[in-house]
Amino acid sequence: MKKVLAILIPAILAAGAVNAAEIYNQDGNKLDLYGKVDARHLVSKDDGNDGDATYVRLGFKGETQITDSLSGYGQWEYNIQANNAEEVGTAGNATRLGFAGLKFGDFGSFDYGRNYGVIYDVEAMTDILPVFGGDSYSASDNFMTGRANNVATWRNSNFFGLVDGLDFALQYQGSNRGAGESANGRDNALAQNGNGWGASVAYNIEDTGVSAVAAYSNSKRTDDQRALWMSDAKHAEAWASGLKYDANSIYLAATYAETRNMTAIKGLSDAVTDKAKNLEVVAQYQFDFGLRPSLAYVQSKVQKLDEEFAQVKYIELGSTYYFNKNMAVYADYKFNLLNKNDDAVKTLNLATDDVLGLGMVYQF
Repeated sequence: MKKVLAILIPAILAAGAVNAAEIYNQDGNKLDLYGKVDARHLVSKDDGNDGDATYVRLGFKGETQITDSLSGYGQWEYNIQANNAEEVGTAGNATRLGFAGLKFGDFGSFDYGRNYGVIYDVEAMTDILPVFGGDSYSASDNFMTGRANNVATWRNSNFFGLVDGLDFALQYQGSNRGAGESANGRDNALAQNGNGWGASVAYNIEDTGVSAVAAYSNSKRTDDQRALWMSDAKHAEAWASGLKYDANSIYLAATYAETRNMTAIKGLSDAVTDKAKNLEVVAQYQFDFGLRPSLAYVQSKVQKLDEEFAQVKYIELGSTYYFNKNMAVYADYKFNLLNKNDDAVKTLNLATDDVLGLGMVYQF
């Protein structure tokens, strides 16, 4: 049993905690169904981080072999909040992923739809904590730092089959403007974007567990975004770099990223930072019997109007215990390091209380 867990758990983590169940595989066509129930409870003096946070996720991955060197694929993933009253209806429910594409042998793959932005290629290294993490600058529908609409992505592995371990991606994101301006218009200016592009490159040193990733993106800002408080910049930029070691049951990763005119100022609904400097570091160890302790540090230091302050700063200490590939329990504690007496923290009314997350996960 210990040996089985030692093999399965790293594989589950590498796949984003997804262990798909094959429901069809015949004549070059394959369809996998995956999902999980995360029964989560948060404990904190901060009301916004206290209470039930249970959710369910479902998705599928499909593949079809067209010719010897050409195949098609698609993926869909949906989030369902299970902590709402029935009368609330679908509040909080959302499509996380939805894209389709073609893979052309060593030439790589091309897909379009709702997918992860290339900046997340770096963020994924440290966004692996049981509850927290991934919140220094990465967010959904914030240009190409997380999940986003209207992205066309070309990915190539092993540099056209010529260099083992050298991967790259090029991405174009079409505009997602305000309501009435586009087919998928949105009222929230902080979730809009103009046309933009991004790229990432990764190198995995074979048989060492060491890999490095770097990414960059540049996008136009919409008229609504340029009308935000003190933010008339024409472009939003991000660059990120990361390094990790994943071998011998040890996982170590560190990422550093900077954004310009992109990261939202927490506590405000109409402002973005002029600059944000973001650091995330994580260390984990996988025991053969299923226990995986986690230690991390996350910080986002931002600038606005020549003022600099931290809006995210905490130490994470947690652990997950895997009974098997389908069932796990976890506890995750966030030591909030924001100073409640700091002028910016008080003005923005940022949460300064610690948070404890407890939960059980069933996944397939």
